[in-house]
Amino acid sequence: MQDPKYIRNFCIVAHIDHGKSTLADRLIEYTGTLSNREMTNQVLDSMDLERERGITIKAQTCCMQYKAKDGIVYQLNLIDTPGHVDFSYEVSRSLSACEGALVIVDASQGVEAQTVANVQLAMRNNLTLIPVINKIDLPSADPDRVAQEIEDELAIDATEAIRCSAKSGIGIQEVLEAVIHRIPPPADNNTKTMRALIFDSWFDQYLGAVSLIRVKDGIIKKNQRMVMMSNGKEFEVLKIGKLMPKGVEVSQLSCGEVGFVSGSIKAVADTRVGDTITDAVNPATEPLIGFQPAKQMVFGGIFPIESSDYPLLKDSLEKLTLNDSSLVYEVESSNALGFGFRVGFLGLLHMDIIQERLEREYNLDLIFTAPTVVYKIHTLEGELLEIENPAKLPDPTKIGKFEEPYVTMTIHTPEEFLGTLLKLLQDRRGQQKAMEYTTSKRVRLTYEIPMNEMIFDFHDKLKSMSRGYASMDYELLEYREGDLVKLDILVNQEPVDALSCIVHRSYAAHRGRQLCEKLKELLPRQMFQIAIQAAIGSKVVSRETISALRKDVTAKCYGGDISRKRKLLDKQKEGKKRMKQIGSVEIPQSAFTAILKLDN
Repeated sequence: MQDPKYIRNFCIVAHIDHGKSTLADRLIEYTGTLSNREMTNQVLDSMDLERERGITIKAQTCCMQYKAKDGIVYQLNLIDTPGHVDFSYEVSRSLSACEGALVIVDASQGVEAQTVANVQLAMRNNLTLIPVINKIDLPSADPDRVAQEIEDELAIDATEAIRCSAKSGIGIQEVLEAVIHRIPPPADNNTKTMRALIFDSWFDQYLGAVSLIRVKDGIIKKNQRMVMMSNGKEFEVLKIGKLMPKGVEVSQLSCGEVGFVSGSIKAVADTRVGDTITDAVNPATEPLIGFQPAKQMVFGGIFPIESSDYPLLKDSLEKLTLNDSSLVYEVESSNALGFGFRVGFLGLLHMDIIQERLEREYNLDLIFTAPTVVYKIHTLEGELLEIENPAKLPDPTKIGKFEEPYVTMTIHTPEEFLGTLLKLLQDRRGQQKAMEYTTSKRVRLTYEIPMNEMIFDFHDKLKSMSRGYASMDYELLEYREGDLVKLDILVNQEPVDALSCIVHRSYAAHRGRQLCEKLKELLPRQMFQIAIQAAIGSKVVSRETISALRKDVTAKCYGGDISRKRKLLDKQKEGKKRMKQIGSVEIPQSAFTAILKLDN
């Protein structure tokens, strides 16, 4: 049994691309957890998608043994966390399993938006914070300026900030020594009733549902009976292990340790993240404090291109939900696209990642509809409806008022891009709350902005306008009344529910015109004329017409009376009229994806 005073549980928090995964690699290498032959870059980023994009999506754990300068061997449990704003829920779960955190700041970029957000999360969890200034070997590095920023913006004493370079291996031993001497060990509760917090879970085809746990009290042993406190379900502990970073089986986990446990749990829903595991024979009365449920910010429809793939899509989403507990979904049907699911995401990057994972890991061909947020509708009868799908909106004559979610957005940017970003925020109906210079050349903007304006391509625009230097973070503020309308797209007088969207009245005609023009480019021509219209209620605000393909029926008439040609053309006209009544227009998948990329 490991003595808790020789255990340290810590995580790494930082803004995206400040070197978290590289530092984790160096710590694993330095402690000899993996041999040189087994080491790869971003060793904790296990998904191909994480390696390709150079981002961490899922929090990963690694148990390391480190012999310190005082000659004692310590067990260090490291949790590498994502840096992107969409995955802050992953960060909050990881923090609950730790006593301390390394706050990584890039020596050339300085403190950025997500660093501030993650540090505030860590402070709320009462963690000990160790500032680490990374990439000090870059030509543009300015560690003294960054140390001052850490003090000013993060309110952390930077006099003992560790200066290192994860890429070249400078200062790695200092980081490990600081973890041992500055982060407190877990409390010694080995004699108490067993309680362990589930902070992650995944599905293994051989073991069933596997839970990643932090043992807070007591000891969990192989073959004992365990019970889930949220639903009272009981299982036998069949396998216990530690991630080093590959799974290594052990006979027990004692108080303060981090590891995984499986018990042939078949149902995905039985291992809820945030739940408490306790002993079935001598159960605890109080569960551990879990974490706030994830707030889904963006909703979109997912439909299989082949309707026969629907059961496979359902099964795939179930497995993904275990691996990513922030995902929620419900069955949805569309006249245009058939049966599918309405899925809630934490943000646009999260939506993009889920789409890629479904297509890659489960070989599915999918259509994603335009994302929407949750609106609150007050009807004239006094009902309050929460609508995330434009197709479910009540009749406009029954709507009393429309409320949309607003977010508080913080943007950190170099001064030179300030003008273009202010214009972007103004165009998106943003309201400025604060603008302050954090240094002589860096500005922090605080804006309140409707979430509807942010979910399409705001992040891409921000990055392209600032050449990648600006960073943003946001949190939900409140619902406010807005002059919003439902914009319907009609193809041959038939509404296409999957292309409907909710927009501000002042932008509706412009948006409708864009949609109609885009669809005119994308829809294939038919033997009959196709009308594409954008309408608000019964009022058409824009129209485009795709002309018919024409067969030359008079080609066989050489000379002769004009009445012969006229007769043939009239016959063709009648046929086209009849065809238009019964003809249906196939809308290609590219039409739905193009809507996401429309330039606002």
